[in-house]
Parts: sequence; structure tokens; C-alpha cells
Amino acid sequence: MDKSHYGFDVFALVLGMLLPLAFAPLNIYPLSIIIPSLLFWIIYDSPKKLAFRRGYLFGFGLFAVGASWIYIAISDFGFTSSPVAFLLTLTFVAFLGLFPALQSLLGVVLARGLSFGAAAFVFALCWLLFEWIRGWFMTGFPWLNLGYSHINTPLIGFAPVLGVYGLSLISLFISASLCSLWPVKKIVTPLAAGVVLGLFVTGWSLTSFQWTEKTGEPIKVAIVQASLPQITKWDPEQIRHRMDVYAQMSEPLWGKYEIIMWPENAMTILWQDAPLLYKDKLQDRAVETNTALVIGVPYGDVDTKYYSSIIVLGTKPAVYHKRHLVPFGEYVPLPEFAKKLAGFFQLPMSGFSRGDKVQDGLEVAGQKMAPSICYEDAFGEELIDFLPEATVLINGSNNAWYGKSWAAHQHLQIARMRAIETQRQSIRSTTTGISALIDEYGQLMQSTNLHEQTILTGTVQPRQGATPYVRWGNWPVLIFMLIVLLALLVRVVQLRAR
Repeated sequence: MDKSHYGFDVFALVLGMLLPLAFAPLNIYPLSIIIPSLLFWIIYDSPKKLAFRRGYLFGFGLFAVGASWIYIAISDFGFTSSPVAFLLTLTFVAFLGLFPALQSLLGVVLARGLSFGAAAFVFALCWLLFEWIRGWFMTGFPWLNLGYSHINTPLIGFAPVLGVYGLSLISLFISASLCSLWPVKKIVTPLAAGVVLGLFVTGWSLTSFQWTEKTGEPIKVAIVQASLPQITKWDPEQIRHRMDVYAQMSEPLWGKYEIIMWPENAMTILWQDAPLLYKDKLQDRAVETNTALVIGVPYGDVDTKYYSSIIVLGTKPAVYHKRHLVPFGEYVPLPEFAKKLAGFFQLPMSGFSRGDKVQDGLEVAGQKMAPSICYEDAFGEELIDFLPEATVLINGSNNAWYGKSWAAHQHLQIARMRAIETQRQSIRSTTTGISALIDEYGQLMQSTNLHEQTILTGTVQPRQGATPYVRWGNWPVLIFMLIVLLALLVRVVQLRAR
């Protein structure tokens, strides 16, 4: 079939626009297997320029739909005009489109001379390579990684073993196996079908495997979701009001729960600048009732360094400083002179400093917990720094930036994956939702609605032990991928030398 027609360019764009439907909140997960197969078919045996273009169109469609919520944060809360917000969002999406473009280009180079079925496995490895690069390049944007779409499928059993990147690889190999089913061949077709069936059966069997075990007693938890407007979050005139709302909502909880948690930057004033009487009252109540109060708050000195932090009040005070900051949202990754040129993009409190890479987990209610703030929980390889010592995951987030978009649902899906990878229960406190208590299999024990002022209560069970992913991280998957890609590269060099 002649695939040089521009209609295939449109097809690539549409495929990219459809792939986000495989993720939360719609969770049409078969798309995450079918769509890569179709993309492999479109770019197979294409000239390099054509493969790059179609990969780019696919990527542009993927992030234009799947990450469109970036526009809301810039437009509504970045104090920019709609045209400027649109232009910045377009630039962001255009940049992200380069990753699928490069994966497609590399795929056709490395798959030179291979059959479609064999080439599909090469394309799968190239996809994984650039998904991984996207997860760390320029601080990383590991959103919409293919593995997340399988959180409700039998394949999720692979997550505690190989992590989300391993799950992406399994999914992509299934897509490649589907490519091997056509044209039908006596040997290859049954083999490919057997691989697909075997992966699903293996994943399903792994879902019931317990890599960790209970330790200690369940902990009673209360999460305060005040759901206050984001637009007034950093208004100096609203600081005291917001502090009082959290304090008043927490008042009936003292002594009834072992942990009371407020979300990321629940207090919108530096902890050091907050009224001493207010802080002392919270600390005294925490000690008197033997309750750990966990608060998200800026911490430090505005004239030197300040951090996005989680502090613990009570009998054992503690603090954690966010290590992985959001570029342009929490800090501006530009030289000082360039920051002034970018002054039109004015997100408040965008001068945070990074916390130390090596920090202790938080001791809360007698348990060591693995802390993360907002999108830090998208980086599983960083969260396992606190394990296996940590027995519970704890995260404070603010998804109010993104309104009623898919962002909060996608973020919750990511948080569920971290619980599965580590086989730990998770406490997730957010400003406007979705707050949740998540079990070690990624299932929601309790959760809130978006933009609901409420208190979420329940228990979490500490767990000890280590999954294979906690022990080895992404290394097994990355080493396998890089060895195979290197071998393919050597093959291409040898072909050109002939």
C-alpha cells in the first residue's frame, strides 16, 4: 500500500489525539495497545523525513489533548492574556511532540531491512527510549507514559517487578506482537498470539503476589480538603482566612485520628513568618492529643532560600523539602537576565529552591513515611530513595491549577501506580481534590470529589519489605533496552559498511 499520501499524516495526528483516552479519567485501555500498532504500521519502511513528520504529528496530537490543562494554569493563574497563554501552551506541546518524532526517526533507521513484525519490536524499544528520556530531560515530564493506562488491566502485575517503564515495554511488545499477526504465517502467528496471551496470564498471576507484609497497627488518618479558590491562594489579604479555615476544619479531629494532613502549601505564608501564636497553638494541640499534624507550607527565608515543604507537628517534629521542582511553576530555569525578559509569565511563588537530594523519610505516627510533594510522585525512581525503610507513602498536592480538567484524574492514576510499584499504602492530600487513601494494590480505599470541601477519613496499614522494583528501580528495563538498541545500531553500521 502506498502510504505517502497526506491522509496518513492526518491519521497519525488523530491517533495521537485518541491515545489520551486510554488514560484516566476515561480509561479506554485497549487504545494503548491498538494505537501503537497502527503508528508502527504508518511509519514502517518510510523515508526518514516522513517518519519524523508523522511521529511529530502523533506526538503533537497526544500532548495537545492529553496535556491541554497546561493552558488553564497559565491563563487563569499565570496572569497572562489568553493569546499569550495559548502561545506558551502551543510551544510546550510543540516541544513535547519532538520525542515521538525522534522515536519514529530512530525506529526506521534501526529497523532497516527488517520485516514488519520484527520492525515493530524495534519501534517498541525506540518508543520506550524516548518515553524514558522525556521523563528526565529538562527536569522531565513523565506524564502519559503508556504503562499508566494499564492500571486496571491484568498487566498491572508487572508494575511491582519492572515499574511503569517495564509496564510500558510489556504493553509495547504486545502491540508489536499484534503487528506480527499480519500477514498470517504458520509459525509466526501462533507464536505472537502465544506471547500476547502469556504476558496477560503472567501479569494476572503476579497481581496476587505479596512482595510486602503488614507491620504494626493500622493508622487512623484524616485529610483536610478545604477546596479554597486557587485565584486567591497567594493574596496577602486571604492568608489569615485560609489558615483559619484549615484550623477550624481540623478542630473536631484532634485526638480522634493519629494523623491530620493538610495539602501542599495549605498555608500560603512562610512558616517562619506565620504568627507565633497560631503555630504554638497547633503544636500544643498536636502534643496534647498525641496527633501528628502534617502541613504543606513554604519554609525558609524569602531573601535567601525558601522551599516547598511538608512539616510535621507533634511529639516528633520533622520537615521535608521538595527535591524535584516544576520548571517555570516553582522556579525559573533561566539566567537572571533572561528571567527579566520572561517577566510576563508571573506565577506566584516561583522562586523555590530545591531540597537536598538526600533526605530522611518523615517519621509520622511512629512510622517512617516516604514523602513527595505534588508531581514528585511522577518520578518513581526518586520515591524509592526512601524505601524499603518507609512503610507508608505520603503526598501533598495542589491540582487546583488545572480547574476541572483531566489533570487531577491523571495525577491520581500516577499516585496509584506508585503504591503498586512499592506495594505500600498511600496518603494523598490535595487542595481541591482528588484526595485519597490508596491500598498497596493501587485501589482507592476512600477518595474525594473534585472541588469539594470535605474531610476524608480512614486508615492505612503500614507495610514492610521490598518489591523487585524497590530493589532495582528502572535498571533492569533500561539495561535490556539499551543493550538491544546498541546491537541494532551495530547491525545498521555493518549494513552500511557492506
